[in-house]
Order: sequence, then structure tokens, then C-alpha cells
Amino acid sequence: MQKSRIWLSAPHMGETEQKKIAEAFQTNWIAPLGPNVDQFEEMIRKAVSIEQALVVSSGTAALHLALILLNVQADDYVFCQSFTFSASANPIAYLGARPVFIDSEKDTWNMDPLLLEQALFDFDKKGKLPKAIILVDLYGMPARLEEIASIASRFGVPIIEDAAEALGSKKGSAYCGTFGSLGIFSFNGNKIITTSGGGALVGRSFELIQRGKYLATQARQNVPHYEHTDIGYNYRMSNVLAGIGIGQMEVLTQRVLARRANFEKYRTYFKSWNEKGFQVEFQQESDGAYSNRWLTTIVIDPRFNDNFKVESIYQGLLEENIESRPLWKPMHLQPVFKNDLVYATGVSEYLFNHGLCMPSGSGLTDNDFSRIFETLDRIIKQH
Repeated sequence: MQKSRIWLSAPHMGETEQKKIAEAFQTNWIAPLGPNVDQFEEMIRKAVSIEQALVVSSGTAALHLALILLNVQADDYVFCQSFTFSASANPIAYLGARPVFIDSEKDTWNMDPLLLEQALFDFDKKGKLPKAIILVDLYGMPARLEEIASIASRFGVPIIEDAAEALGSKKGSAYCGTFGSLGIFSFNGNKIITTSGGGALVGRSFELIQRGKYLATQARQNVPHYEHTDIGYNYRMSNVLAGIGIGQMEVLTQRVLARRANFEKYRTYFKSWNEKGFQVEFQQESDGAYSNRWLTTIVIDPRFNDNFKVESIYQGLLEENIESRPLWKPMHLQPVFKNDLVYATGVSEYLFNHGLCMPSGSGLTDNDFSRIFETLDRIIKQH
């Protein structure tokens, strides 16, 4: 009989979500907007200490709106972190703009400030500075946010902080998602909290977020009939899904602590192997960073491990019905972006070739970890 599935990052429901969904049905408030939406937005604002929040249908929708609000148009340049999921870059293409991909630095695996500075210097000399910089907090790990914000400010280029995976992460006293002109979060099914599908756009400018709300609601004018002077989008979150979000926000702190505890379990486990000469690297928190550790990720370099390849762990876990996943394939290596410019050092390509995301759900049990570690022991010992 096949063993039960251990997922990479399964949804983890609390006690409030069903109650809020039931309330929406009982009041017949199934239409897209309603009191749950307002409450969910307020909870997000308070959770990350930001003035404005807008909940929408996905993190991708939030990022698309952010680019529009910063007036990105066809043939404009947008600098984007290369080591990320494609949703960070796709909205650039939606607008006909031109991505320029920036490689990662070795510790946080996020955008390399030195490469960014070089790219901005080069484009400034040409008189073609980008309209925006999309910075990602990968796997919940805060990027070198203050350093990058300082560089971007010198060149007068606004930052969109893609904190899709980093709700609850901090740099110093400030939360991820709040370091740029605009920030985005994702509430997809595998994120640290979920609304099934959904996202949020956050910022400090009332005018920008109100404009985003208008565009996300089909750009309908405030008149009795349907009047439109702009192209709009059907991007608003429903009252039902926002009810799930309310319940999830109530347990956000616990979910972050659970994910960080998962990381410590893996770190402790691999430390015993490191002491035997088997080298495993982890994504590192920079000074003052506090990561939600959404996913625990490892890197195993075959050059220092008797030609052991991380694919062996992936395949061995799969045989035991345990899900893992390779690290993101960098955008500059994706066929769809093969003709776009890149500032690369090879860091993200190295991470993609030798890295793996381990099961990291906040609902993992001690029995789950026993299965995972027993499987890892067998794989590594066999080699």
C-alpha cells in the first residue's frame, strides 16, 4: 500500500475560516466585495505596519497593477530579479515592457546590489533608466533591502517589492513588502497563509492604492450606469475568499514560528552529516533579517560531496511519496525570456543546478519528519 503523501507546502487551515465562509453564505454576501474584504485589508495593514492595502485575485494581479500604477508602458525597461518564479516577470511582458534580469548574491540568494548598481549606471549613461525595479524576497528571505533601496533612490527608480513568499518576514523593525514604493503578497494555496487564490497590493500612498482599487474593479466610474474611461481589470478578491484570509491572518504568527521550527529541524539534522564531511548549504539571513522560512531550501555541491547530486534526494523522496522541488530556474535561462538582457554572475544558475526545496508545511508532524529523515539517511548512506 502506498504511503500517505507528504506535501511540499500544504494549506494549513485554522478554526475561523469555515465560520467566516458560513457567514458569507448565511448573509448571501457571495458577491465580490463585502465586509470580509474590508476586514482582511485592515488586518494586512496592521500586520505589516503599512498605511494602505488592497486585496486582489492573485499576487500576479497585484504586481501587474503595481507596474501600471508606476506608469510602465510598452518598450520601457524594468529591472527584475532573475532567481524567482515566472510570475515576478510575466507582468512586465503583459505591458509590452522589456525586462532586464539581475542575478543573485550568495547569502540571501536575492538580487545582488552590486550588479543592480552596475546595471543602473550603464542604463543611466544611455539615458534609459528603468521605470521600476522588481525585487524579490525569495522563499521568504529578506533581500538586502536597505542597501538596494539606497541604490535605487540615488538613481530615482522606484522599487516594487515582490514579497509574495515573505509575509511575516522582517528586516530590522520593518516588514517585507514595505521597503518599496509598492509591495505585493500572494495567498496562493502553498503560501504561508492562503485564501485558496489571492494576493495583496500594499503601499503608503493613498492615491496609488485608490487608483489600484479603481483599476481592479473594471475601472468603473462612480455613476449609476456602467461608464468607463480607462481599461480596467477583474482583479478584486471575493468576500468569500477574504473570509478565509481573516481566519488565516489570526494564526500568521504561529505559522511563521512553525516554518522557522521546520528550518531548525533540517539544520540540526544536516549538521550531523556536515560533521561527517557531507556539506549542505542553507539560505542565509543577512544582518538584522528575520525570515519566515516559508520553504527550507538546501544546496549540495557535488564537487565537495564525492559527486553526490541533489537529484538523488529528489528521486529518493519521490519514491517514498514525499514531495520536494528544485529551486527556481532563473528567468534569464527560461526559453520565453532568452532574448532579454541579463546581468549575471552564475550564482542563480549554480543554485538551480544544485538546490532543492524540502517539505516545509506548517502542519508537518513529528511522524512526517521521522519519515523524511529516515529516507534522507537511506539515500545518503547508499551513496
